[in-house]
Parts: sequence; C-alpha cells; structure tokens
Amino acid sequence: MTGVGDITICAMSDADLDEVLAIEAVSYPKPWTREHFLDELNSPFASPLVALDGEGRVAGYLCPMLLLDEAQILNVAVRPDLRSHGLGRLLIESLLDDYRNRGASVLSLEVRVSNEPARALYRNLGFVETGRRPKYYENGEDAILMEYIFDQPGDR
Repeated sequence: MTGVGDITICAMSDADLDEVLAIEAVSYPKPWTREHFLDELNSPFASPLVALDGEGRVAGYLCPMLLLDEAQILNVAVRPDLRSHGLGRLLIESLLDDYRNRGASVLSLEVRVSNEPARALYRNLGFVETGRRPKYYENGEDAILMEYIFDQPGDR
C-alpha cells in the first residue's frame, strides 16, 4: 500500500465494486458493468487499484494490465468531488512505480481528444502522443493514443 496524506492506494477488491461502479456511472457515457470489473479482478494480467480516502471510501480507481513487458491503462476515474486535486496523478504514479519494478517497457492508453485535463496530466507525467483513432468513441469523438516509455532519460 502507498499512502499520501489521507489517501491510500491499494489493490481493488470485490468489496470496492459498489463504490467503483457509482464513480464509473458518473464518469463515462458508456460505463463498464460489474462483470467488466470482475473480469479485471480475476485476470492474471490485470492489477486494478483503488484510492481510498481517510474514511476508507473509494475516491478513484485505475484498471491496468501487464502482459510480458507491455502495459495498458484500460480505465481510470476519480470521484467528481475530488477531481483536479492530484488523485489521478497519484494513481498513475503508483502504477508507474509498480510496473517499472515489474519490468514493463511501455505503458499505453487511449484518451478522448476533448479530455484536455487528462491529456495534460499524461503529458506532464512523460506520456507522448503516438497516434489517433478517428471516431473511436460512440459519439464519434477521436481517441488520442499515448505511451510512456520506461527507462527513458529522466525516468524515475
């Protein structure tokens, strides 16, 4: 577990799912189902994380996977009342530290072109834009592809 202030980052469990699903429902127009999250919890390649506040409530979550040395962020969200307070950064930095120690060479993700706060965060953490998927999302919006290369100059 990693704790910063009154936030603790730890592995997601079945007990977290009701709160995770509530955050998911207000974060995405086409939210993941309980079954999606259960698949992640049961996958040997996934290592979903939650950020818990000082009262043990889910403040955010991150669903990544690592296959050999290639990793991908599949889903990430923060409770609306806690956005823009560094929680997303904390989740991703925790993941970067873990996957660096596990030998990952690259971490990729997709982000909506309109999600400038997330894109700015990813750029600030060292991700670079590598491509675009036109009309990827259900509303016709493009997805921006981004990657973080481990062991690059300046990598922690």
